[in-house]
Amino acid sequence: MNDSDKKWTGSIHLGSKVDIDVVLKQLCHAFNSSPYFKHNDMLMRVVDGQIEAYIEMQPFMIGNVAFQILHGGVAATILDSIGGIAAMGELYKKAEADELPDTIKKVTRLATVDMRVDYLAPGRGKYFIARAETLRLGRKGCTMRMTLVNDEDKPIATAIASYAY
Repeated sequence: MNDSDKKWTGSIHLGSKVDIDVVLKQLCHAFNSSPYFKHNDMLMRVVDGQIEAYIEMQPFMIGNVAFQILHGGVAATILDSIGGIAAMGELYKKAEADELPDTIKKVTRLATVDMRVDYLAPGRGKYFIARAETLRLGRKGCTMRMTLVNDEDKPIATAIASYAY
């Protein structure tokens, strides 16, 4: 395993059970190091053993100038991102020690195949949080449901996505 794999996987030692808390933090670190995430001040963080996405409203994120609401593309991006990183975490959670090489391959290959976003309310708020849940975790792909809420815990958008690995 090379150094970039270790950064991505929390220095997993093949043949031993993973420390899921370390792996979730390392996944967040990898996403948070992305130039796109840094540019938009998006943040992945671990809360109560689950990864969630956090973003503060900023002027450059406004999509509707008349109503000063979050651009739908920002909402879709954060929903897709939380779905993918949560799926990665779920793969590690279910992996047995002898399955780790295959799990690492799946995580590094994970890609969005399809996503549907439903916008439920105008994107008003000081900040937004996205969370994901697993609907199905299979051998070659998974289906995730994601929700974006504002600072008042009001649902702004929801999505269902399929990811292949």
